[in-house]
Amino acid sequence: MPSILLVDDEGVNRRVLRDIFELEKFEVDEAQDGEIGLKKILEKDYDVVLLDIKMPKKDGMEVLEEMHAAGKETPVVVLSGHGNIETAVEAVKKGAYDYIPKPPDLNRILITVRNAMEKTSLVTETKTLRKKISNYKTKEMVGESMPMLKIKEMIDKVAPTEARVLITGENGSGKELVARWLHEKSSRAKGPLVEVNCAAIPSELIESELFGHEKGAFTSAVKTRVGKFEQAEGGTLFLDEIGDMSLNAQAKVLRALQENTITKVGGEKSVKVDVRIIAATNKDLHKEIEEGRFRMDLFHRLSVIEIKVPSLNERKNDIPLIVQHFLDEICGEYSIPTKKIDNEALELLKTRNWTGNIRELRNIVERLIIMSEKFITANDVRNNVFAFQTNTEGIDFSRFDSFDQFIDYMKRTFIEHTLENENWQVNKAADRLKLSKKDLELMMSDYGLVKR
Repeated sequence: MPSILLVDDEGVNRRVLRDIFELEKFEVDEAQDGEIGLKKILEKDYDVVLLDIKMPKKDGMEVLEEMHAAGKETPVVVLSGHGNIETAVEAVKKGAYDYIPKPPDLNRILITVRNAMEKTSLVTETKTLRKKISNYKTKEMVGESMPMLKIKEMIDKVAPTEARVLITGENGSGKELVARWLHEKSSRAKGPLVEVNCAAIPSELIESELFGHEKGAFTSAVKTRVGKFEQAEGGTLFLDEIGDMSLNAQAKVLRALQENTITKVGGEKSVKVDVRIIAATNKDLHKEIEEGRFRMDLFHRLSVIEIKVPSLNERKNDIPLIVQHFLDEICGEYSIPTKKIDNEALELLKTRNWTGNIRELRNIVERLIIMSEKFITANDVRNNVFAFQTNTEGIDFSRFDSFDQFIDYMKRTFIEHTLENENWQVNKAADRLKLSKKDLELMMSDYGLVKR
């Protein structure tokens, strides 16, 4: 429900406006003078403020000046019975969205308030997009352990070439970040980096996603679509979770790599493409080949260079650096001062079995930031990290009335733990739990599990 603040020293005016806006389903607050109005504006985020000019204690112009000095950008519509063109110009200069003389035309007020709200929404969307663009910049590869130094050295050697690269490693270990740096340090860096999560796309749609389709190629193909290969022209195509691609799609990818051409689904014309392929998988492709689920010829095409990303358990000495990086990053996102963590807490984190790798560590650092005071201690880690582990330590068995109740608790905890480690990607979590996606979704519904 949108909210509005009416700041006017005349009670009759406030009552009339309240009745109108409550009929329009607004949440309405009132203030009888400028001083109370300013206090409310600074304490609460309103969608719009209707502000009288001539008032006791503080007039409307003072309220405008002080709220903007305090960084409040709530749109303000100024009302005045003593107005003239100079007053209107001054109000707008001081940040008012619009100026309406008294007695106001009620239709005009409603239209102006709606327009002000739309402007606010657009400003918010623009800020969100700018934040997303800044976040899209390639993140730093944090770590000074020997495995990480080898990875960085490998990237520096391989990135400037046109060699295809296969990145292997556990889920959450940072394979995508390696792919981004390979692109960033290549001669194709000015071109696009197009990412495809092969595990997240149904097998019947993967060909359309990669190669595009012609209008009418299948029932829902209402217009021609450009595929990821063409979108990545002159740049890099990152095929994440390549081990989950169907054999039929593998054959077409192989042909595209051999001939540097693609054919849209439902089309006949071959299209020349110039892309560099980087692929990644958490699966053992040698085993997948033996069991007939992955083509050997495609494996050899993709793995000109193979980079194995170490798990977090293989580089635990990097944990203090990574934790500090996440503290800076997450506290920045929350717009709070960066929290500090003591050495004993860091040593405790190094003893954990990190099955979810870097992704799990980031989730836990975020949890510690939320649940701890300014300084994160070893006790904070014990209470907010190790108490969540799915083992018998820290479990109060007296809370369970039956064996079935305990089993339900363990199932829910394990499913939630797996979803967090897989960044709440249901397909990946289902694969790791050896469940169908449908069964996992039913369990999530039964246990009330939703991404926080």
